[in-house]
Order: sequence, then structure tokens, then C-alpha cells
Amino acid sequence: MAKENRLISGGDISSFEKTLVTEVSAIIEKSKREIYSRANSCVVVMFWEVGRHINRSVLQDKRAEYGKQIVATVSRQLAERYGASFEEKNLRRMLQFAEQFVDSKIVAALSRQLSWSHIRELLPLKSIEAQLFYADESANRQLSVRGLRRLIARKSFERGEIADARLSDDTMLPFNAFKDPYLFDILGLHGEFAEADLESAIIHELEKFILEFGKGFTFVERQKRMIIDGDDFHLDLLFYHRMLKRLVAVELKVGKFDAKYKGQMELYLKWLDRYERQEGEGAPIGLILCAETKREQIELLELDKAGIAVAEYWTALPPKKQFEEKIHEILAEARERLERKKNFPAPTVKRQIETFIEPEDDE
Repeated sequence: MAKENRLISGGDISSFEKTLVTEVSAIIEKSKREIYSRANSCVVVMFWEVGRHINRSVLQDKRAEYGKQIVATVSRQLAERYGASFEEKNLRRMLQFAEQFVDSKIVAALSRQLSWSHIRELLPLKSIEAQLFYADESANRQLSVRGLRRLIARKSFERGEIADARLSDDTMLPFNAFKDPYLFDILGLHGEFAEADLESAIIHELEKFILEFGKGFTFVERQKRMIIDGDDFHLDLLFYHRMLKRLVAVELKVGKFDAKYKGQMELYLKWLDRYERQEGEGAPIGLILCAETKREQIELLELDKAGIAVAEYWTALPPKKQFEEKIHEILAEARERLERKKNFPAPTVKRQIETFIEPEDDE
């Protein structure tokens, strides 16, 4: 014991103290995160309950005009008592939150994953499907509020809807796996370029590319070599999707879609299925990225039944208004094709909303 005390009081004391401080700091930081998480959850639920109570007590009791006046009055009194969080503008957001999210279980899940600042970004969205999609993306990717705002601005949900609307009843492609179009302005490509330039840009900016590609994707290999009948073939990019448990083959094409691309991708997928597919994995699927798609050809070829998706990529984003108009145009076109093909009175797209499983995002 005396020897141990001499060691601690001698030259090893700074090292001992440093280790001790590091270990205690880890305990403190863990507790701080837990405190923040619980406090954030309580705040979000509290705001929802406040909004629900006011909605039920006043606004939904056929006293709309009185409701408008009383919200302003109540907010002034609450702000004086509890601070700026209860000023009229934020109080009206609470009413909106409770009106749009009526399921307490969904609210409880949101409160564990997202801050009130995140919730505020979701409120202007037009559908609960879009709100839950962006909430799920924000939680799984651990996005900051700025990151969530950017994802919404880039119409990630709508582009996923475009891809899903083109899937047939007996498709081999899972819902929510791909988008259309992909926005590659993040890769810094300008003017004319070759397929090799596109591939090099993707590899150079791989992290940004995967974020645009979607959650769950892991890079495997570039120019995957396949020897078939003594001939060499090379797949541009190979990914693995952790949640789908499938290999994902990606072919890059600078020009317009060509029907011959189907046969090429089918060959790659069959080779991957035979030689690379591991036990417990689903059949490989493919994505052909083109500068311009030919939607009628793609529909007639029924590529999705072979496990192949085709999507455009844009290397420069048009102005916001033009971008939104273009997205709405191709989404309407995809839904019209689906409606004509299935003879539905109105276009419908089934979408599975995933549950929240990741830790909450700190701003």
C-alpha cells in the first residue's frame, strides 16, 4: 500500500489524474446528453399538449373568431409568465403541431428524436407522409436543423415518390430504395464531361454522393471486374444496402437511356447473384443513371420486374421555382402513367413509413 501511495504521489500522479479526469468527464458528458434528451422530449410533448388543449377548448368549439382573439391574449400572459417560447407566433405553431399530428404515439416518437426546431421545419409541409419521411430521414441521418432544411429544399420526398410511382405491382424493387432525379450538383460537374469524369467525381465526393443516394448505402467497389466466358466486364459502382441486405449495382451513362442497357445490367445482376451474393442476402438490384431517361421505353421494357431502376441525374440545379415546377411535372406524369396502367380513378402510392430507431439529433 505504501509503495502504491509513493507511485501516486511521485512522477505518475499527472498521468493518474489525467486518466481519472477523462473517465469522470465521460460520465458527465453521458449524463448531460441524457438530460438534454429527456428535457427535449418533455418540451416537444409539452408544446403538443398545450396546442391540443387550446385547440380542443377554443378553436374546435365553433368559436373561431373568439379563438383568434383569445390566442393572442393567452400568449401575452404565458410569455410574461414563462418566457418568449410562448409568444403568439410560437404558440400558433403549437396549435398547428397538435392539429397536424393527432397520434400521441407518433408525437412521443418524434419527441425522442427531434428538437422543437426540427418540428418547426416540418409544419409547413403539405402531407403527413412528407412530414414523417423528413422526420425519419433527419433522425436516421442525425441531421442538424440546417441539414433538414436543405433536404426539404431539395425535394427528397417528392423525388422518392416519382421513383415509387413507376413501380409495377410485381416489381422486384423495394419501395423507397431510389430517387428520380438525382441531384449531382454537389459533385461540382459543369459543362460536358465523360462517364469517367462522372465516376471520378463520385468517388472523390463519395460521402456527399451517398447522402444524396440515400441512407443505408455502403460503398463496396469501383469498376467491379467480372470475367464471363473469358471476357472482362466492369461494373461502374457497387454498393451494399444494409437495411435491404442486397448488393446494388450502379451504371453511369452520360447520354440518353438506351434499351440495350437493360441487357447489360441484367448480365451484371445475374453474375453478382451467382458469385457475390452471400447467405441471407436478397437478390442484387441495379440502378442505371442517365443524363436523360426515356420513360415510355422504360415502362415498356418493364425493367423494375427485373430488379432494375432507371433515373436521371442533374449536374446543376435550376432556380428554385423552376426546380419545383419540374419536380411537380414529372411526378404528375409518373402518377398519370400509373393511373392509366392500372385504371385507377385516382393515383395512389403506397408508402411504408419507417419507425425511429436512431439517437436524437443535437443542433
